[in-house]
Amino acid sequence: MPFRSKETLEAWLDEFRTTREGGQLINVLVQHGGDGADTGLVVVPLKNETTEIYMQPASVGDPHWTVTLGERTKPLELSSLDLQALVAELAVAAALCQFLQDKSASHTEA
Repeated sequence: MPFRSKETLEAWLDEFRTTREGGQLINVLVQHGGDGADTGLVVVPLKNETTEIYMQPASVGDPHWTVTLGERTKPLELSSLDLQALVAELAVAAALCQFLQDKSASHTEA
């Protein structure tokens, strides 16, 4: 199956959560591809930021994922502690993206 359904991605996200702290706010949305298939969209909300991170397969059948940072409407000013918290959230997002790519590669090989 070359695409990722919401059900599959939710199972992968549950597995990710058992291997790493963080990620409780991450969720999966239905995203319909050009052919009507559910291609999956993973949303990583940031706790102290007004934007979100979106992850999705690069294309149907491709195990690679792309990461999109939502638009910002104004500059972001952070204290050192706030910056460290943002870095921690971005590290979780990066780990999740790699996890999804690894799972996708295994999924498409099966």
